[in-house]
Amino acid sequence: MQFEKTYLPGVIVVIPDVIEDERGFFMETWQARRYADAGIDAKFVQDNFSHSVRGTLRGMHYQIQQSQGKLLRVVKGEVFDVAVDMRKSSPTFSKWIGVKLTAENRKLLWIPPQFAHGFLVLSDIAEFEYKCTDYYAPEHERSVRWDDPDIGIDWPLPDDERPLLSEKDASAPALKDAEVFR
Repeated sequence: MQFEKTYLPGVIVVIPDVIEDERGFFMETWQARRYADAGIDAKFVQDNFSHSVRGTLRGMHYQIQQSQGKLLRVVKGEVFDVAVDMRKSSPTFSKWIGVKLTAENRKLLWIPPQFAHGFLVLSDIAEFEYKCTDYYAPEHERSVRWDDPDIGIDWPLPDDERPLLSEKDASAPALKDAEVFR
């Protein structure tokens, strides 16, 4: 298992060891000691699963209290997964990183608490699962616009295409108006 640090502190791409033969493959996606040795000392309390169609954009979400660390992976299809640093005191505040997660590349992405998270579905469908370090708390959920120019996420969308958004995501505030971490 390989752990690749990114330029955003704490955001890590995980590349599992995959054992393949004519029957299929096996891979370990979570092992507490290995992850802790790589700087991810997480206790997961909730697993989530989503099924989405091409062009769906879910995000950018975070919880201002009960902030969730997330370990993400795609089990079918392909997504462009994004983390944004929402810590005002951080030198990387409002900076983002995007990683292509696919069923084929089998990469996982660790996003620590206090980062916003979102993803865009690039395949006809995507099945996406993630482990969370805290419980979903709708009263603490916040979002920031997916297309906020102060963040500047370079979503892989054709120029004339708009993503499929929930009403909540379509009306998310700009970063300058969003509640963030200190």
